[in-house]
Amino acid sequence: LLNSNLMKTLIAILFAHFIRKKNQNWINNPIEYQQRTFDKLITKSKNTEFGNDHKFSQIHSYETFKKNVPIRDYEELKKYIDKAVDGEKNILWPGKPLYFAKTSGTTSGAKYIPITRSSIKTHVRSARDALLNYFLKSKNYKSINGKHMFLQGSPELTKKNGVFIGRLSGISAHYVPKLFLQNRMPSWTTNCIDDWEEKVDKIIQETVGEKMTIIAGIPSWVQMYFEKIVQTEKTNISEVFPELSLYVYGGVSYEPYKIMFDKLFGKKIDTLATFPASEGFFGYQDEFTDQEPDLLLLLNNDIFYEFIKVEDFIDGKERRIRLESVELDVNYVLIISTSAGLWAYNIGDTIKFTSIKPYKIIVTGRVKQFLSAFGEHVISEEVEKALNQTIINTDVIVKEFTVAPQINPNKGLPHHEWYIDFEVPPSNIKDFAIKLDSHMRSLNIYYNDLVSGGILRPLIVKRVRQDNFKNYMRSIGKLGGQNKVPRLSNDRIIVEKLTVY
Repeated sequence: LLNSNLMKTLIAILFAHFIRKKNQNWINNPIEYQQRTFDKLITKSKNTEFGNDHKFSQIHSYETFKKNVPIRDYEELKKYIDKAVDGEKNILWPGKPLYFAKTSGTTSGAKYIPITRSSIKTHVRSARDALLNYFLKSKNYKSINGKHMFLQGSPELTKKNGVFIGRLSGISAHYVPKLFLQNRMPSWTTNCIDDWEEKVDKIIQETVGEKMTIIAGIPSWVQMYFEKIVQTEKTNISEVFPELSLYVYGGVSYEPYKIMFDKLFGKKIDTLATFPASEGFFGYQDEFTDQEPDLLLLLNNDIFYEFIKVEDFIDGKERRIRLESVELDVNYVLIISTSAGLWAYNIGDTIKFTSIKPYKIIVTGRVKQFLSAFGEHVISEEVEKALNQTIINTDVIVKEFTVAPQINPNKGLPHHEWYIDFEVPPSNIKDFAIKLDSHMRSLNIYYNDLVSGGILRPLIVKRVRQDNFKNYMRSIGKLGGQNKVPRLSNDRIIVEKLTVY
């Protein structure tokens, strides 16, 4: 066993060095690789139905592409996707998709995101490269030989018209590299359990007592798993899993959860940030410091990127730019064209560039999750940062939160209401709200002007009853998996279903 572990470690080290050297080609030549990707995607799809409809044979420049191919979201691309779901070939990409990743839709029920033979390779490669890069940079090779657990959706797939359908995380479960396959947890049977709370209980039974070294999953749901373990075992996670040394997450900022996780862990643990989605794998953390991580934008994934400034998008102006035209510290809506047949597709995420050499980003929120009931254009990044600044150097611990407008209060001016589930509440909620409001005003000039001008009163904090967010997510059928509580909304649909102290 010792020789087997040593051999596995040596293979991982050598492969990590090889991959890092290979990736330097696109890291050092980003614009050239984006042009290559653009040309490849257009050429490959000339004879598809979408390619014919949008005159791909006449597209020889980015400017022509912008004229021929408008920005679309899922609803606007749905007529093409529906044909592919019905079994038709050569609709968005040559042939049939290999999979449809099923996600929760907003206006049309379930969404079916195509994944092709070409695009699935990029998902698998990116996840592999993220881990190999971590091993290389951190020298934490011992974690390779422990047990690895990914809190994910069911790997059971259905089949329709020759195409497999399932959750992205469930599809990914079929592509675990052989190097890690024997260390994977939980068992296949447990992973197939649909009821989230039953599944977590079963995972705890299987994992407690094992040599866990790597755990991955959405923070809010891993938190639920950890809390149940702490409650059952009457000790912290580092005592239950003494060799656990890496937590991998993606899709949301870790900062709002960090204090809670530090308490649950009971020791410092490495974290690895990634940016996967059903539509593509866009980035991963490639440097490991004490700063909030940014993500290397992946330019070797058959994804052509475009960007629109958030304020332009909200105002209905679709001023699209390529990678070479982006600026630092500007919020952009992320637009993609991919080898899965998504064309000028708005995935709904907003990002900000933190570096241009190489291109690195942070995810700042969802374009539909902003609060602008009064013209303030507040985004997820701002509310998360304001909350973190408020609780730093205090004993306060936040489990979950969301923000909504109060347009018609019983008395006084309209205002923002923060609904927060505290693990450890502040001693004085009103003082806490004053500090939180001050940080919000410093982060968003429009909000500051509205409060200063007497249009809004300072924000109000409401303490949500324990586990109320979990109950809300259960009530709408979105407990667990890849589902996340929205940080912001322009209505009160969510907060009206929460109970407060």
